[in-house]
This record gives sequence, structure tokens and C-alpha cells, in this order.
Amino acid sequence: MDIATLVGFVGGLGIIIAAIATGGDVGMFVDVPSVLIVVVGTFMVTLMQLSLGEFLGSFKVAIKAFMNKNDDPVALIEQAVELSDIARKNGLLALEDQEVDNDFLKRGLSLCVDGHEATMVQKLLSRDMDLAIERHEVGQRMWKSVGDMAPAMGMIGTLVGLVQMLANMADPAAIGPAMAVALLTTLYGAIIANAFALPMSAKLAGISHNERLNKALILETVQSIQDGMNPRVLETLLKTYLPESKRSAIGEPEDEAA
Repeated sequence: MDIATLVGFVGGLGIIIAAIATGGDVGMFVDVPSVLIVVVGTFMVTLMQLSLGEFLGSFKVAIKAFMNKNDDPVALIEQAVELSDIARKNGLLALEDQEVDNDFLKRGLSLCVDGHEATMVQKLLSRDMDLAIERHEVGQRMWKSVGDMAPAMGMIGTLVGLVQMLANMADPAAIGPAMAVALLTTLYGAIIANAFALPMSAKLAGISHNERLNKALILETVQSIQDGMNPRVLETLLKTYLPESKRSAIGEPEDEAA
């Protein structure tokens, strides 16, 4: 589970609720028509931009923001060097018995063991990576759209409330409560956009970036293993995928003949 996403979401929502609770009656911040306009209305206009399958799939993608656990690139590099050393000493078939947790790496090694040409392996893995990233980008766009639409629907709800309020100006005592209800839709829209949808979109973009980086690293690993690259050279090559601060975390392999 991604603790940062959970703590950020619960903490942000908690602060808003606490501020409302300390300021008076919480019930005054609940209005069913406003919820319908902003929440249901936002998702309906967002649905117009996507197919039904993409819309529903975006909720599954959103779960990744809370449950995501990207592989540590340092651990991937260490395993890549180890696998490269095994393949170089014992042949590609020796990789068949190796335990690999990463599904993408496992798929690549399986293609190598099965004897597919390097160009075909790279083509299959690249296509797999591109399509996976494309699916993630649909989810990002959906939540970005929710973040854009929620404040707009909140403003529409506010205008509807103001029209209703101005149509009943004969009762001055009702103007204040009616204005408060009208403004609730703007509040709902701002909360949905800034406390959930836009941070969700940004989080998914970061996850997608890290996943692309890891898969590119694995593509490099599989190609290098097929080419019979020296494990030490492979390690140097893969370290370029890491920021400078993390490169020293990988132990130096023993010298061996190229």
C-alpha cells in the first residue's frame, strides 16, 4: 500500500472536516441537491469524454494510487546483473529455473529461453509496455478531467441557487440561508478537484513515469542478456537509469573477463 497517498488523502480531508466542525454546525454543510449537481454532474460530463469501458476502468487505475508498489530499480539492477552473470556462464536456458518476481522481466526472460530473436523480443516487450502506459494515461486524463469539471459544475450549482434565491426575495430572512446553500456547490467542486481528483491525476502520472522507467530498464536488461554483455558493463549501463544519489547503493561486481 502507498502510505503517502493514504495519509495525504485522509489528512487533507480530515483538516477540512475539522475546520468545518470547529466553526459550527456540520449539518449546514450538507445539501443533497448540491451533491447531486456537483458529484453526479461532474462524473456525467466526464463520461462524455470517454467510452464507458475507459470510464469504469479509470476507477480501477485509481486504486493503484493507494495500492501501488513499484519495484525498486536498485533491486532490479542487482537482479539483472545476477541473471546476466548466470546466462553468460551457463547459457540462456539456465534462466528458466531462476525465481523472478517482476512479471515483465519474467516475460522477457521466458521469451529469451524460448529462443526468440532479439528483435522480436524487443518488439513484443515494447508493445506490451506502450499499451500498459496508454491504459494508465486514460486514467490520468479521466481524473484530470474530473478536477477540471468539478469547479465548473460547482459554479453552475451556485448560479442555479442564486437564481432560486433571487426569485424569492420577498422573504428577507430566507436570503442568508439560501445564499449559503448556493455557495455549497462551489465548495464541493473545489474540494473534489483540489483534495482528490487533481492530486490523484498527478499521483498516477508519477506512478506511470516510474513504471515506464522500470520497464525501459528491463528492456535494456533483456537485450543485453541476449547479446551476452559482460555483467559489469551491464551494471554500468543500467546505473544510468538511477539518480546519482542512488548509484552508490549498488555493490560492485567481481572483475571477470569480458
